[in-house]
Amino acid sequence: MKAIVFDKELKLDNNYKKPVPKKGEALVKVKLAGICNTDYEITKGYMGYKGVLGHEFVGVVEDVNDEDKSLVGKRVVAEINYGCHDVNCEWCNKGLVRHCPNRHTIGIWKKDGCFAQYITLPTEVLFEVPENVSDEQVVFVEPLAAACEILEQLHIQPIQKVLVQGDGKLGLTTALTLNAFNYDVTLVGKHQNKLDIAKKQGVKTVLLDNLEIKPEWEIVVEATGSISGFETAMALTKPRGTLVLKSTVAGAKEFNLAPIVINEITVLGSRCGQFKPALKLLENNRIDFKPFISGVYSVDDAMEAFEKNKEKDTLKVLIKFD
Repeated sequence: MKAIVFDKELKLDNNYKKPVPKKGEALVKVKLAGICNTDYEITKGYMGYKGVLGHEFVGVVEDVNDEDKSLVGKRVVAEINYGCHDVNCEWCNKGLVRHCPNRHTIGIWKKDGCFAQYITLPTEVLFEVPENVSDEQVVFVEPLAAACEILEQLHIQPIQKVLVQGDGKLGLTTALTLNAFNYDVTLVGKHQNKLDIAKKQGVKTVLLDNLEIKPEWEIVVEATGSISGFETAMALTKPRGTLVLKSTVAGAKEFNLAPIVINEITVLGSRCGQFKPALKLLENNRIDFKPFISGVYSVDDAMEAFEKNKEKDTLKVLIKFD
């Protein structure tokens, strides 16, 4: 089968071995997949991963290695983490497989990803896609679930104001998600064309150059992934407010964390999320992801798709495997 593989270099392998489902697993034929920034970071050495990339996809179940074959023929998406399910694993026993130390993460850690014509996955992580949700919409369910994770971790009061900082894919998705739940959210970024995507769907927006940097927000979501963005987010958060880190901030620059102590700011890390609430948002047409799509490429043009993903104004590049 065809697969996009990384092993010191990124390449399209036209003869990658087709996977065989183990007991309790399904064989899924991939239809459409999305390139994530994590995929790009892996090609630069992140996680030391080697294998098939990709974790955002939609596909159709062709076979199930189990007595229950009710998923066969169904269009599905998959949560990207699954745990060891050892009887002694406290994380799996608590339903927190995303933190299981022996977990598998699709296309990132110990498990081949979805940038291939076929993938095998435990049936427990598969979710049937509602009929009214298109492939182009549902391929965004993983980042949408990550945005929904904030509401699983944090109770936002209706009267609280939320600021989302960063107008990339992550910031846009987070702002649109909070807006879909009717919270008072403002998105701040550097690119008017990207801010307009959120504005057209009812989100209040402001250019960073026009934003007064003062602590007037109860909740600030940092989605720029930069040290300067983190510093600005601290400056925007009210005393005893909450700063949500939605992106990883890595860098060698020293910065001052004293405001967190002085202003008694709660810092909350937020990563992957559950798919059910995300699928419900899509089923109810609460968010339109079509404006995110910067290009759709055939698997045969995968290298071109990755180059497109590097361009500054690109939001989401999709790869077709049909």
